[in-house]
Amino acid sequence: MTKSFKDIFNQIATEEQLHTSLLYNLSKMTQESLEIFKDAWPAVSTERRRAIMQELLEIAEINFEVDFDSLFILGMGDADAEVRATAIKSLWENESASLIAPLIHLLKTDEETIVREASAIALGKFIYLKELEELDWNEAALAEEALLEIIYRPTEDIDVQRRAVESIGFSGESNVAKIIENAYYSDNQKMRVSAIFAMGRNADVRWIPWIVTELDNPEAELRFEAIRACGELEAKDAVEKLIVLIAEDSDSEVQEMAIWALGRIGGQTARQALETYLESDNEAMAQAAEEALDEINLFGDSLLLYDFDDDIDNDLTSLPDDDLDNFAATDKPNGKHR
Repeated sequence: MTKSFKDIFNQIATEEQLHTSLLYNLSKMTQESLEIFKDAWPAVSTERRRAIMQELLEIAEINFEVDFDSLFILGMGDADAEVRATAIKSLWENESASLIAPLIHLLKTDEETIVREASAIALGKFIYLKELEELDWNEAALAEEALLEIIYRPTEDIDVQRRAVESIGFSGESNVAKIIENAYYSDNQKMRVSAIFAMGRNADVRWIPWIVTELDNPEAELRFEAIRACGELEAKDAVEKLIVLIAEDSDSEVQEMAIWALGRIGGQTARQALETYLESDNEAMAQAAEEALDEINLFGDSLLLYDFDDDIDNDLTSLPDDDLDNFAATDKPNGKHR
């Protein structure tokens, strides 16, 4: 006999062990099932609600056929801050402008830092879409204004402010460069990390000398973000330093990010350096090198069909990245170093 949705939900909510297989029943629910879920969800224990929301996030990250967005949107209003924050993070792929208003509301009014921080991160996607002209300017402007309010709010938690700086980094507005620069000169290292991250998002070649300098920073966290920014800005000036970092850096995450950056920058020197790591005894580095070479093969060779001079080639680095997957990948929870 087929179990009813109510029975399945009861198993999910109350059984001692949370069975991942049962959670697939929450994908693309009918309106009737969603109503049952809404009625029963508040009575589920806080720890179990947290576990369910986290597991749904992890499933959604690896299986693009599932759709839990109705539950994630519901979770944004949960009584528990951890559930709210996880629900917001889980909507990283949802580009609906209808999310802007509730995210702004949470950013401005939620009492918990982790929720405001998650909201600030999530709003960055809409700034990015505005720059690609894939979102109405007026709708995106609301997100931008909210982020600016947080950045300039003197009483705001610095973790929320720095996420707002990261998100506003996508904007091409003239005042954003000064915001990033101020963040870079902050006494708080986390804010400086976010400033460098924002430089990569800002798609402006003015930042290249800044991030190349940071490749020598003694702090791995700052080197890591500088390397990422070099890749995003396709900073050819960084290639030689990146090759040295791959060979000599003591932090494996920094090494792997440098490999990724070479794949984004491309060119013959980068290609030759990456090829030397294909047979590396370090499996992670070998795989990273293979993926980076795939990137060069897919995008780099097509540029060789054109005779760009140096000035035009440099101008190409100021173009926004049109691959939203790259945005999503760097903004999923548990990102390296961040």
